[in-house]
Amino acid sequence: MERAMAIRIHYVVDVSSSRFTVQAFASGILSAMGHNPRIGIRIFTGTVDFSAEAAQASNFRLSINSSSLGVLDDVSDKDRRDIEKMMNEQVLEPSKYPDIIFDAQSISIVRIDAALFSATLNGALTFRGITRNQTIAARIAVFDDMLRASGEFTLIQSDFGIKPISVAGGALKVKDELKLSFEMVARRQD
Repeated sequence: MERAMAIRIHYVVDVSSSRFTVQAFASGILSAMGHNPRIGIRIFTGTVDFSAEAAQASNFRLSINSSSLGVLDDVSDKDRRDIEKMMNEQVLEPSKYPDIIFDAQSISIVRIDAALFSATLNGALTFRGITRNQTIAARIAVFDDMLRASGEFTLIQSDFGIKPISVAGGALKVKDELKLSFEMVARRQD
């Protein structure tokens, strides 16, 4: 007797209940005087098909509006404008590259307990027109018609043709490695 296939439920990320941030780190001679800016990603969409019963997932796709990134830190309005201007002009270039896309080609799920899972997403990250393999680890909790996924991963700017921002003749610059953290809520869609 064949076991019936577990039904995968389609979930859509609820951006209003989710948080996605980028942490940059200062380096250089003046790094002690600089700060490590925290950037919020404000507009993104995502979907995934998930079966808690079978501990399986597929079709995860995340799309970020590159012009929606903004400084979260408590800094002066002038510093906020300066940081965001450099970020948009030298790093993101949203007029040329409006979207940052992650498509998971493979998702491995391990059940930790009845409603808690560990996931490894292997996929393609497209940023500034360059696509690279990216692995993301996440913890997933299932609540009735909702998933909550959290985790963090690193991104190397130079892998995507980005020269890290530098000011004061290089005495203060942003490190090549960025840390991205997420706490995402996805709701069941019928």
